[in-house]
Amino acid sequence: MKAWVLQKVGEIAYRETDIPKPQDTEVLVRVRAAGICGSDIPRIFRDGAHTMPLIPGHEFAGEVADLGRRADKRWLHKRVGVYPLLPCFACASCRAGRHEMCARYGYLGSRQDGGFAEYVAVPQDNLIGLPENVTYEQAAMLEPLAVAVHALRRVRIGQDDTVAVCGMGTIGMLLTMLLLARGVRNVYALGNKDHQRAKAAELGLPEAQFIDVRTAQAAETLMCGTGPAGADVFFECVGRNETILQALRLTAPGGSVCLVGNPASDVSLDKQSYWKILRSQLHITGTWNSSFFTAYGDGGAEVTDWQYALSCLEQGRIAPERLITHRFPPERLDEGLRIMRDKSEDYIKIMEIFS
Repeated sequence: MKAWVLQKVGEIAYRETDIPKPQDTEVLVRVRAAGICGSDIPRIFRDGAHTMPLIPGHEFAGEVADLGRRADKRWLHKRVGVYPLLPCFACASCRAGRHEMCARYGYLGSRQDGGFAEYVAVPQDNLIGLPENVTYEQAAMLEPLAVAVHALRRVRIGQDDTVAVCGMGTIGMLLTMLLLARGVRNVYALGNKDHQRAKAAELGLPEAQFIDVRTAQAAETLMCGTGPAGADVFFECVGRNETILQALRLTAPGGSVCLVGNPASDVSLDKQSYWKILRSQLHITGTWNSSFFTAYGDGGAEVTDWQYALSCLEQGRIAPERLITHRFPPERLDEGLRIMRDKSEDYIKIMEIFS
């Protein structure tokens, strides 16, 4: 098969490699669509992966083409999405049902070979079957969509609450879509690009509720919409020190700050920000990955984040494929990687599409 193989930092090539042989309860997935995650860029060009050589890519969907000797035959030829985290099922977090916090996890695309290939070996337990009306492109966005769902479920949000989403990349856009789909009216999006403003408006966000941080004082604009208090819930999807401090400043007393963005550098708190946490009794929560194996209550329903995300797609409540700005055939995936690395073009989600 052909695959994009990361030999070492900065050295990735599209080349022939062996088709993986599914073991025992694994299946062989023929990849139909694979998205590039923002985390793939430093993994490929700056930091490297946990093991190399490696085939990156953890946002993908496809069709089951073969089975390991003990795999359930019902999966054969099924259209599937793939949960990329491989829990150990033995550590304290796994035993408590919080597999996303596994202490000894594997991960397709960063610790094991992933989806920038024609075929991937996947444990059958990590598959989710796709309804007929869910496309491969939509299914390849299940992973980031479930990450956004997980963040959303980490805080309590009422329809009349004021919610700020800082950072209009894929996760921030998906959070905005989910909030609007829930009927939350007072959603404010903080971004720094014209195409983000245009996309947010296309998704239904009122123009006055997009705050361009290049030209507007975020505090003044947000406070005009919320009064002197600030946001009831603030999702920080950037991971930079200045935006984290901004989140603390702009959250109302008793409000919640959900830290979503991967850290771009070290983070430190000044004395004033620390006082804000104390005196305003802010709820600070982190969020990581998504739930796949264990269901949690949400509005009376017991579902995993992936089941919630899939139901959003099946019922047409949101359409994440509207965020796809670039589509490349497999042999040109490196063009998408360079666009994201160099920021040479406006983009939100770049995807590899197999014919």
